[in-house]
Formats: sequence, structure tokens, C-alpha cells
Amino acid sequence: MPTRLFPLMFLVALAAPATGAGASGLPEPRPNPDRPGFVPSTESRVTALRDDSCKTMRRLARKGNRVRAILVRDLGTGRVLCGLDPANRLSIASNTKLFTTATALAESGPDHRLATRVYADGKIDEDGVLDGRLYLRGSGDPSLGSTRFLEAYFGGGGSDLGLLARKVKKAGIERITGRVMGDDSVFDRLRGTAESGYETSPWVGPLSGLAFNAGYLDSSLGSFVSNPAKLATETFARQLRKRGVSIPRRIAMDTTPKSARSKPVAILRSPDLGWMARITNVYSNNFFAEMLIKRIGVSTARSGTTAAGARSVRRWSKRLGAPARIVDGSGLSRGNRASPKNIVKLLHRVRKKDFGPEFVDSLATAGRDGTLIGRMRGTAADGRCQAKTGTLTGVSALSGLCSNRSGRVIGFSILMNGVTDIRAARLAQDRIAARVAGL
Repeated sequence: MPTRLFPLMFLVALAAPATGAGASGLPEPRPNPDRPGFVPSTESRVTALRDDSCKTMRRLARKGNRVRAILVRDLGTGRVLCGLDPANRLSIASNTKLFTTATALAESGPDHRLATRVYADGKIDEDGVLDGRLYLRGSGDPSLGSTRFLEAYFGGGGSDLGLLARKVKKAGIERITGRVMGDDSVFDRLRGTAESGYETSPWVGPLSGLAFNAGYLDSSLGSFVSNPAKLATETFARQLRKRGVSIPRRIAMDTTPKSARSKPVAILRSPDLGWMARITNVYSNNFFAEMLIKRIGVSTARSGTTAAGARSVRRWSKRLGAPARIVDGSGLSRGNRASPKNIVKLLHRVRKKDFGPEFVDSLATAGRDGTLIGRMRGTAADGRCQAKTGTLTGVSALSGLCSNRSGRVIGFSILMNGVTDIRAARLAQDRIAARVAGL
């Protein structure tokens, strides 16, 4: 998968300040608490941090917070270069996305694509008349949207519902006697996570097995829709009419009959899972993370729920040797907890998997993109460290990988709870990462 080639429009939309328009004047998604190129050097052999350097790191880790834990480890030798209560399990905020995306990539593979399918419940005659209903069945694709929305939010990436309507027309359907039906049954109908009482949250759009426009009403990104599946089905029906397919005026929602699922009329496949992991981690996209964890539940337990997905993430992480307490996909709940020791272990072991390159590429690069675009610029970490941020009220985290000047890869995790000064906490994290990269 190409690295660092990503639409500028999407970067502006997600990395710009949370209020007002971005520098380009483009609309922006809802606020994200995490808002704010990987070429190793081979100059000399790596050496352990000098005692005074580790002391400096520990002193920095105490800035702006009441409780902290850190670990810095040479992933080549396994040697611990610096630690401060590294086995202490703390709230990890959006570092949770590391566990979610790693599990998704492990279970399905980075090349896996989600398919939105159209089924005909009835016979299609030689004149292209479907005597029956047409079903739009979702698979939990978080990137499904309208052309205009995809241009505004992803710079043109994602799954264009208009293309699916075109495929139905190309399949020879000219008229439908029954209604167009929306089927979101692959997931449960809880729109949010535990953090919001399973209702739509300001931090993540409404979740649905037939999600549409990332939960937004339209491309203005001004408000969320109450029923994404209904909006998707209405838009699909409108796209069919636009292409000359005659259909009844009203749509409806129901599960696709098993008898109709033998052969789809048309299929729209999403971008691959590697792309989705990058959207999730580089930009700390809560919607994608929550959709992915429900999708994990479908893949591993045939249950499209956050609870089923979280159980699978916990089991997989434990098998990897990096156990964590995971309760949602994005980290919005304070119940997501892990230790720096196990986060670094996750980074190290996933990096060596066959999907390791896609996982590492899903991390933001210091000073270059996503949630780190404005951090660590001009320091030794700039362009050398790839990491995942984490932010909640009272919580700040930064965990990732740095290629230091000797060419060795160093894993690190900095977890801070009881944060009293978020700017001081982030600055301390950046200085620690810069010291690691500057070896």
C-alpha cells in the first residue's frame, strides 16, 4: 500500500482546529480530542540511555499530571532504556485504537474489503422489470457515502453509493414493482458506546450496519442523522431514479430474506482494511474505530456488537502477550486500560507480523500528518517517530516507534492520568520522544 500519499482535503478536514473553518475554508467534522516518511538513520551503534537522560525523561513524564507510567525499549535488543512504573495499567484514551486496528488487521488481513450488496427478492423479466423488492444490505462499511460527502471528507476516497446504483442499472434492471429496502441487520442498532449511554455522541457519529456519510446528515458536516441506514436507502433510491430506474416512491427497512441472498445483483467493495486502519489511527477517527470493533464482532463471533468486538480484541491481545482491558473501539470510555509495558509489546510484536507494514503505516508521523502534524516539528522526532495520541479530560497518552540516529527502532509508551495541564503534558511527551529519536 502506498505510504504517505493521502488526500490533503481529508487531512485539513480532520487535523484542523475543532471550531471554525480550516485553513482551506473546507467544512470540518465534529471535534476530536486528539486533534492538535519513516527513513532510519545508520550513523552509529545504539547505546543505552545514559542515566541522566533517563532521569530527564522521568522528570518530564511528571509534567502536567498526577499519575504517569512510561517505558522506552530498544526493539532490536529488547533492552529497557528507561522506565517509570511500566507495568502500571492506566486509562489509555485513543491508544485503544492501536488494539482495535491491530486486531482487525490480524483477523481479516490488510487487503480485506467490505462489501455492500444489492439483492433482488423476485424475478427479473426480459424487459428488466423486477417483480418484487430490491434490498440494499450493509456490511458495516464506515466509508460508504455520497459523492459530495466523500469529496469533502476523504478527498474522494471511500465507497460511493452512486456507483452501486450505476451497477444495478448496468445489471439490466429498469423497473422495480416493490419497494427499495434498507438492511442494516449486520450490526445491532445501538448508535454509540458506553461513554454516551449507547446514544449518538458529539465525538462519534451514529453507528449502523448500513452507515452513510460517517453518520452526518450531508456534506456540510453540520449535524448527525438519527437513522443512517434510512438516509442511505433514500439516497440509493434517488440515485436509481436519477439513472432512469422506475421505483415506488417510498422506501422501507427490513432484513434481506435468506432466499434472496444466493446471488447479488450488484456489489460495491470498500477500500482495503489497511486504508481504514490509517484513517482510524493517523486522524484518530472515532467513527471508524467503533465501526471496526463491531465488524470484528461479526468476523469472530457473528455478532455485530461493541461488546462482542471488545471481547475479541481482549482475547487476541492476550494471545499476543499484550493484554489490555478494552471496552470500546475508540477509547472514549475511561474503562480502556493498559500498561506501557504491554503497549510497547503490542507495537513490537505486531510490527513483525505480515500485516506489520500496514499497521506501522497507520500511525501518524511526528511533524508531518494527522494528530501529530503540529507536534515535534524541528526536533529529532520530526519525521522519525510514528505514534498514536490519546486524549480525554484528565488523560493524555503518546505511544509509538522511533527510528533513532543509529538506525535502531525504539518502542515507547507514555501514559498520563490525572492530567491538570494538557499543554504541559503534551510538551513533555514530545520532548521525551525527541530524546529517544535523538540517540
